[in-house]
Amino acid sequence: MNFNRKISVAALAFLIATSGAFAQVKRKPTPAPDRPLNPTLQLRGDVLPVDPNVIIGKLPNGLTYYIRKNAQPKNRAELYLVNKAGSILETDAQQGLAHFTEHMAFNGTRDFPKNELVDYLQKSGVKFGADLNAYTSFDETVYQLPLPTDSVKLFEKGFNILANWAGGLTFDPKEIDSERGVVLEESRLRGKNASERLQRQTIPVLLNNSRYASRMPIGKEDILKTFKPETIKSFFHDWYRPDLQAVIAVGDFDPKRVEQLIKENFSGLKNPAQEKPRLKYNVPATPGTAVKIVTDKEFPYTMVQIVVKHPQTTVRTETDYLRSMRVSLFNDMMNARLSELMQKPEPPFLFAQAGYSDFLADQDAFTTVAYAKSADQLQGAIKAVLDEVERAHKFGFTETELERAKQNALTNMENAYKERDKTKSVNFVQEYQQNFLEDEAIPGIEFEYGFYKNHIGNIKLDEINAMAGKFISNQNRVVIVEGPEKDKAKLPTEQTLLNWINAGGKNITAYVDNVSNKPLLEKEPAGSKITSETKDAAIGTTTLTLANGVKVILKPTDFKNDQILMNGYSFGGTSLVSDRDYVSANIAAGIVGSSGIADMTEIQLGKKLSGKNVSVSPFITETTQGISGSSSPKDLETALQLVYLYFTQPRKDNDIWQSQISQTKAILPNRSLDPAAVYADTVSAVLGNHHYRRMPLTLERLNTASLDKAYEFYKARFADASGFTFTFVGNFDVEKIKPLLEKYLGGLPAAGHKETFKNLGIHAPAGQLTKEVYKGIGDKSNVRLVFSGDFDYTEANKVQLDALEEIMNIKLIERLREKEGGVYSPGVQAGYSKFPLSRYSITVVFTCAPANVDKLIKATMEEIEKIKQNGAQETDIKKYQAEEKRSTEVQMRENGFWASLLVKSSQNQENPDAILKHVDDLNQVTVQSTKDAANKYLSGVNLIKLISYPEKK
Repeated sequence: MNFNRKISVAALAFLIATSGAFAQVKRKPTPAPDRPLNPTLQLRGDVLPVDPNVIIGKLPNGLTYYIRKNAQPKNRAELYLVNKAGSILETDAQQGLAHFTEHMAFNGTRDFPKNELVDYLQKSGVKFGADLNAYTSFDETVYQLPLPTDSVKLFEKGFNILANWAGGLTFDPKEIDSERGVVLEESRLRGKNASERLQRQTIPVLLNNSRYASRMPIGKEDILKTFKPETIKSFFHDWYRPDLQAVIAVGDFDPKRVEQLIKENFSGLKNPAQEKPRLKYNVPATPGTAVKIVTDKEFPYTMVQIVVKHPQTTVRTETDYLRSMRVSLFNDMMNARLSELMQKPEPPFLFAQAGYSDFLADQDAFTTVAYAKSADQLQGAIKAVLDEVERAHKFGFTETELERAKQNALTNMENAYKERDKTKSVNFVQEYQQNFLEDEAIPGIEFEYGFYKNHIGNIKLDEINAMAGKFISNQNRVVIVEGPEKDKAKLPTEQTLLNWINAGGKNITAYVDNVSNKPLLEKEPAGSKITSETKDAAIGTTTLTLANGVKVILKPTDFKNDQILMNGYSFGGTSLVSDRDYVSANIAAGIVGSSGIADMTEIQLGKKLSGKNVSVSPFITETTQGISGSSSPKDLETALQLVYLYFTQPRKDNDIWQSQISQTKAILPNRSLDPAAVYADTVSAVLGNHHYRRMPLTLERLNTASLDKAYEFYKARFADASGFTFTFVGNFDVEKIKPLLEKYLGGLPAAGHKETFKNLGIHAPAGQLTKEVYKGIGDKSNVRLVFSGDFDYTEANKVQLDALEEIMNIKLIERLREKEGGVYSPGVQAGYSKFPLSRYSITVVFTCAPANVDKLIKATMEEIEKIKQNGAQETDIKKYQAEEKRSTEVQMRENGFWASLLVKSSQNQENPDAILKHVDDLNQVTVQSTKDAANKYLSGVNLIKLISYPEKK
């Protein structure tokens, strides 16, 4: 389960990384069912309307419900239970028990003793952790239950499950004790690192020693280990009550029947006789500026955060909405300027961001973040980012900047409107959740799009420019600096830091908007005609061959209204260069893709594409080179023009080269401080058999790279398009786009060379090997067990390997998590490839206490041995088949799935029609087949154990 809290991403990136929380940001508009847009929409009073497509009601006991019919995905529904109860409500003795309560919802309820709930749902095709999940935050706890609706019994049972969570947890003492280890391991997985140690020092300052600072959702270890069942029952009794709960149901169902089910299942819930008031807590304002400078021996960066807190503005009225539009435009323009600084030959920082957004406890914040290249360059990083903020404050933005920001905002809103009947149900759930928790308006996309169209043009530049003065302040401000302990002497004192900040913006001049008036494409290509065409009626594809040899596979769909996904590839890649030139070749596509096109810099190109829904990037892998991208139907021609230009007029930009090389050089020296990075580098090296191309990047290696080599390699890889295959999936008409394909793809250079990749023979070493890494001070170990070998690449074998993966996942969750209580989230991943070598791997990963490594590896091998001896249990096979059937049904209605399938089928020379019998092929998985697969793929003949431990004392 995730434990979450609403907090600024920019301000607390370090906090999120350590706790696994995902921050909530200002919501984006989400679609509503198809209704004609009123282009002359006028203001209809100050309070925003409620989307008429959602049914909102309240039971006599106070429980709120939201119901919406939505057919995406088809035959599916999202059921959520939202509780206004989080860690902020815990007593001193309950710290961590809001989150623990969430765990116990899956370990015994009135109608589902022990783990029967998870078992029941897995048999129905609901995957624990991926589909079935929950999170706990400071102020809320939310349970999610996605279910199929074509099984009436299962769907209706879902409301009984929500009701069990809402008021029927049993808190069996034995189940509590067995779950203690799981919760502690979740804490270990997300913490026991530099970020957590720094957080302990900075959170009290950032949250001004408020109740929030002492109520982190994960809680305290000593309490989690020793609390009595009565203590957690007390929390559940006080705060899991209908007047603090909402049921949200969005999906492909009959709303009236759903409303009846909610009334039947939840009307019987009662509030406590003597209710405790649900207090709202705040973070007191900080007079002036609070400063905290902290270090850790394992933190690899030097960074500064400047957080200016303001009273929160929740979007409830048209005035609020108009203000939120202005804030969005301000943030867009501010960060566009900071992004431009990143493209200088010597960028003043590794990364910087500034913007106004949600924070915490009824507060918003203007947050400025900068990561310096080193402690020595912290002052320069602070000056650079604050100069830009002050430049916006002093001189404002330009009309051209504002116009581009408006175009981008309107394009995003238009995309949401066009997809109003294709939006996934979970998007609506998130909006209704915010309405319940924060009273944030839910007017619906029709209103929002109309409001944007009518009002965005009336937003004036002086209104935007005035915002910087409102956001920037030296009151209620917190400044935090974090850095490596080895650089502690180089970091400023608090007063010096404040002097640097106060000096920001001196001697600055107005921003100059550098735009290009040239057309994207100066001269249209001559193109070439289609020479052959074949159709595959089974999956609805058309395959074209152009006169220059380019092959195009087209699959028109109605899954999205405003999306076309594109991919083009040919074989070759970095496998064709020597080790001496590998570093240059490996970064070639990234450099060219960041350098603009033809005579336009990347900055000019970005501005040229403002208002267009298009993204195109070149790539070069070890075995392929190509182009990937997406666009709206109306911008497809622009996307194809970019494809043509990346082939014919790639840009060589020395500034971009110097920028990226200087940033990489700044990062490398401190990489070895981070235990996770050291372990990852070791894993890559060992599994790559210490081949030169699998070893960590070093300054010495980086110094072998040159722009000339990278650029020439890129040009060579894209000089001949005759071996390229392009795929297009999305909303288009085959006949209508043929002329565009003939012009742009048919115009690509072609020499008719037949190239392919070179087999470098890089794969995991044979035999048994154990590699231990001792790094770090945290009480934490990472374990990776890798089984590998040659693979007979067939559909039947792939199904058996996939089945083995999921069955092992089920068994290791049962054994390592539920029985041993030694891990939070064990994972098993099976992979297979046909090129450059036909190989497979099965990888088991988990994080645990160092003292438990041997015991848990032994338990893992015992579970594997059971499958090898007896095959999988029939019930686990049925769980896999149900999960795979359900997921396949959903994926078959997604553009991304088909885009990936068509590319892989083309590269592997497979028949993509095989997907149509995939669900039937699942019947090939039997007890005997899993036994055979386990003995074949998990024999242990080739087994690599990679284990990290803390440093030896």
